[in-house]
This record gives sequence, C-alpha cells and structure tokens, in this order.
Amino acid sequence: MNNVIVESQQLSKSYHDGNTSIDVLNQVDFTIHRGDRIAIVGPSGSGKSTLLHLLGGLDKPSSGHVMLQGIDWQTIPEKQRCRLRNQKLGFIYQFHHLLPEFSALENIAMPLLLAGKTVEDAQYHAEEILEHVGLSARSQHKPAQLSGGERQRVAIARALVHQPDCVFADEPTGNLDHATAVKVFELMLSLNSKFNTALVIVTHDQQLAGRMDKVMALQEGKLNSQHDQESGEKQ
Repeated sequence: MNNVIVESQQLSKSYHDGNTSIDVLNQVDFTIHRGDRIAIVGPSGSGKSTLLHLLGGLDKPSSGHVMLQGIDWQTIPEKQRCRLRNQKLGFIYQFHHLLPEFSALENIAMPLLLAGKTVEDAQYHAEEILEHVGLSARSQHKPAQLSGGERQRVAIARALVHQPDCVFADEPTGNLDHATAVKVFELMLSLNSKFNTALVIVTHDQQLAGRMDKVMALQEGKLNSQHDQESGEKQ
C-alpha cells in the first residue's frame, strides 16, 4: 500500500522585484509519508512558509511539481484543489485565525460544514475532538474569552476534526510562552499518534524540533536532513 501523502519533485519558487529575481526554493525534492513527524528549520526568510504553502496547494511553484496522493496540484481546477485541501489537509498557524463571532465549537465544526456535513454530524465530531484537546467545558466560549493556549488548542482541533492525512503547522507555538508552547506541542504529538496523521512543523525552536522524528533544514533554497548538514559541516 502506498503511504505517500505529499511529494514534491524539483520544486522551485522565485519572486520578481522589478528586474531582480529572488530564488526562494531551488529544486526541492521532499516526500511525506502517513504518520511522519517532520520539523523544518532554517533562518528567517529562508522560504519555510513558502514551502508549506506550495505543498498545501495554497501557492503555485515557478517550476516543478507537488502531488497530493499522486494528484498534481497544477493539473486540477481551483474548485477541486479547495475540495482536496478540505478533505486531506489541515493547517495550523502562529496566529489562530479563529472566527471571533463564533464559539469554539462552531469554529471547529466549520471545516465539516464546508465539506457538506450536516449540522448535527459536524457538531458531534467537533464535540468529540474538543474533548481530546481538553476544552469540552469551553465549547461555547468565543475566542476573546479564551487564553492564548486555549485558542491554539481550538485551532489544532479545527485542523484535525476531519482527520486529515497531513497537517502543516507554521510556527504553531511561536506566539505562546514556553510552558504553554510545550503543552500545545505535546498535544499535537499525541493527536498525531492517535489519528496517524502526518505532521510537518515549521519552527524556530530547536528543542521542539528535536522531538520530531526527522529535522529538515532549509537554507539557500535547498532542503536537507539536518543530520546530513551537520555531518557535512564537520568534514
């Protein structure tokens, strides 16, 4: 059984500023398997967020390909891309992006409603995952009534409520104090194990990155195993 979720081949991305071309990614080959735990580290501005956006079909490459379970993002219309993202992927960001006028439960149920689930079904699954993240008692609270750690736990629940094959997390603990960040990170690892969802995290926190199964370093447009990079530096 093929357990490859997302794969990039010769993935490159450039931006143009007047007559100047800025190469952000340069022929990146990257494969994500079911259940993987991968951290991507690198200097600010190295293209880590750009890479996640390309892998998730949120941006278009300058060249190369990204496949989601064998389907090339570039060969399908936008409507189908949106549907696949909603079904197969979850996204968590540094800032929670919760809708302020809706409760925690309603925010979590939103992806299921957008996928065509009934209100009753969406609410059932939202309540179920709220329990997993320890926020059942806060289900009717709006984001402004929640702490920063609670808001991020709601965002994690929203990303996982449809049990996606892969979750992309862009600095998911970057806006939290260290103690809260550790708790949120532990929760993400726990849910990764429970649902066998691939987890790809961009982070500046080397301590948290070290808890992942694999650490990849993005530098000068290239993505390499940090272990390989460190070995090369020692030679």
